[in-house]
Amino acid sequence: MKSALFLFTSLFCLSFVASKISTGFSREDVEDNDFADFEEFEEFDDEATKEDVVLTTPAPVTRKSDIDDDETSIEDEDENGEFEHFRDEEEFEGYDADKPSRAHGKTAPEIKIARVPMFINTKWDSYVMEILILSGLAVYILNFMIGRAKNAKIAQAWFACHKQILDENFALVGDDGRKDLPSEGCGLEKESEHVYTLWCSGRSCCEGMLVELKLLKRQDLVSIIAQMFKKAYDTVEIKVQMNADELDTFVAFAGQKKTATKVAKDMNDLATYGGEKRTGDKYGLPSSYVVLSEIGEGTQTVLDSRTQAVINKYPELVEYIHVSDQFSGPKPSDEAGQPQTKLPEGKKVIRVGINFPTKGNGQVNLEEIDSMKPVLLLVIYLMDRLKRFHLSKESKSKAEKNRARVEESFLKTTHQVRAEAAAQRREERRRQEKEKIMAEEDPEKQRRWEEKESRRQMKKRQPRIKQLKVKAL
Repeated sequence: MKSALFLFTSLFCLSFVASKISTGFSREDVEDNDFADFEEFEEFDDEATKEDVVLTTPAPVTRKSDIDDDETSIEDEDENGEFEHFRDEEEFEGYDADKPSRAHGKTAPEIKIARVPMFINTKWDSYVMEILILSGLAVYILNFMIGRAKNAKIAQAWFACHKQILDENFALVGDDGRKDLPSEGCGLEKESEHVYTLWCSGRSCCEGMLVELKLLKRQDLVSIIAQMFKKAYDTVEIKVQMNADELDTFVAFAGQKKTATKVAKDMNDLATYGGEKRTGDKYGLPSSYVVLSEIGEGTQTVLDSRTQAVINKYPELVEYIHVSDQFSGPKPSDEAGQPQTKLPEGKKVIRVGINFPTKGNGQVNLEEIDSMKPVLLLVIYLMDRLKRFHLSKESKSKAEKNRARVEESFLKTTHQVRAEAAAQRREERRRQEKEKIMAEEDPEKQRRWEEKESRRQMKKRQPRIKQLKVKAL
């Protein structure tokens, strides 16, 4: 109600002010012409940036009066009075209140629209970042395609070169036991763009042989840049899992110094049974080799004259030879979670690491892949030799003592952990027993169980007394 009254009052005041400032009508004209027509025109000022609003009036209109015969000139009422609130300086900045109204009869000024030319930047300097991103993406994609094709070419070249030897010594080559693979034409299994695997089985002295080709990440541009600062090589890792009764109890390792240092720290069996490091000169190997030996007799059997001949002839190809009856992989880290309460089960394996032959620039020399055949033949020779080898009684006894000592040391270090685990198991059994008795709803049985539990708790709280036996005189 108040708003309607205020609006009515405002309209009345505006009409009164408009009648006072109007230049086209007199008081009598306004009284005689209550129903005069009004036309409103809005006009924007020439300076568009100031956004000033200017209201203009059309030319005066001449009408005949119904009362007098004489022609009376009637001028339209100035409509600026109706929009007086547009002149409020507090609401409209830059509005000139003293600006005189335009005289009647003049035409409205033309609005001039500035012609702004379209800005088209043809300079390549503004697109440097976009060009760099697109160029880097194109280089990465191109390198991915080239690197993937090159790794596939290297893997297929190795397989084609060694396929005849594998077929002669294994009944099944290239099958990992999956049913979805075809029975014929099985070859390398692609694990990733730089890792290929090959499973061979069907030999009397072993359960199987896994060949893993670990090539450089040529499809990854970041890895290629990293290889410029840190050298890396394409390798072949052969792992033969021997039967339980085909390999005696000893651990031996021979390899390059850098590899031996790393493997001795990471592998659980070498860190436990590896023994002291010795230079390769004592075993007829190059000086760049290091030997880890638990039982000397077993190490001499592995590094016999034929093994020495192959390593001395291809020192850059043979990375390491690892024979172990306690192989359990890398050592468990402290961040693995729960501590171990049981010794890891050891497997009898023969592991051999082979490097691909390279050129002067470090690239794989596909023409010399045939030189890797003697190393594969050495692996098959070690399988047959270790199958027939048995330690002497003294060496066997020493190996058994070493394993007993390791087991005892492990039990001592894990006693607290095993005790806590056993206590948790007992509490779990008691809880299950209690739930079972409470579910039977037999008050007598529940009472007997509670008495038995209370006696156990009292006995547990009593101090332990040590009894001493005294022999009679």
